[in-house]
Amino acid sequence: MKKNFLLTLVMMISGLFINLAETKAVEVTLTVDESAERPAALDIAARNLSEVLTEINRAQKSKEIVSVKNLKMDDFTKKSLARLWAVTPFYCDDEEVVERCWVFKDGSMMVSNIPLIITPEGESFGMGNYQEAVVEFDRNGNLTDFRFALDAQMGESMKRCGSVVEKEKQMVILQYVERFRTAYNMKDINTIEQMFSDDALIITGNVVQKREMGDSQKATFKVEYTKQNKQQYIANLRRAFLRNKWIDVKFSEIGANDAAGGCAGITRSKIDPTKYGVRMKQSWKSSNYSDEGYLFLLWEFPEDGSSPIIHVRTWQPEMVNGQEQQPDDNISTLGGFDL
Repeated sequence: MKKNFLLTLVMMISGLFINLAETKAVEVTLTVDESAERPAALDIAARNLSEVLTEINRAQKSKEIVSVKNLKMDDFTKKSLARLWAVTPFYCDDEEVVERCWVFKDGSMMVSNIPLIITPEGESFGMGNYQEAVVEFDRNGNLTDFRFALDAQMGESMKRCGSVVEKEKQMVILQYVERFRTAYNMKDINTIEQMFSDDALIITGNVVQKREMGDSQKATFKVEYTKQNKQQYIANLRRAFLRNKWIDVKFSEIGANDAAGGCAGITRSKIDPTKYGVRMKQSWKSSNYSDEGYLFLLWEFPEDGSSPIIHVRTWQPEMVNGQEQQPDDNISTLGGFDL
């Protein structure tokens, strides 16, 4: 009896080591824009994501529950990953993942387009539907979120951007965009606050000057991105309104019929028909500040006819180092926000 138990235990341990040996580690490389400073924790974030993807592959291959205990992620992310896995197992089909990482001013980071294969129960390893994941990190490189992108970005412009919106709906949307613009010009903070959802995400790019060490005459410029929630954004906007005697904000539609394959100015989500993306060029002039840039708003127009709300607002500068920039599809399309 004892011999049989020991033999079984040895076989189980041997099988575990065989599974681990057969699961090749997923190598992850994260990059940043040339104009951005490389975060000290970027390599740590890449290594932590590598461990997560490798564990996911091990669990899927051995048909076991994914083990999140020793992964470098907070409790929220552990629970999120465990819930995802409980509903639908998946694995990373690429042995090497190289992706651009968004770095925010507070040191947090975000990477999207992580390739996954969904494997519904009953299907063998290596089969399933393609999906992508979005992963967020804190300033130390630990994971703070792991979620599915609802609509994988396959590269075609319209699939990234959404469906073309009929003219009648465009006019309705532009009416609300105009009300939004007018609220800024009137410094109507209450109206703006009501237009944003409570869980709104605001991403703002700011051009900052960086002087080279040892050469006070030489300076370069980079875009520094800041991520804010609704409360932070409204508080900062309220202070901006107090600093400026007047504000003149103008919008113009961009993107339509872009020769380079860019998105139309207004597009509708193929996943959630109540969501619309609006891409515009924004001119901001005030008594003590002015800028030009690209604005993206993710609106929801509820089916019950209630007032539309904004879930995402992003802004990117038009000029950096004297060169005109194009709006980045990663944060200025519906596809950039899983829609």
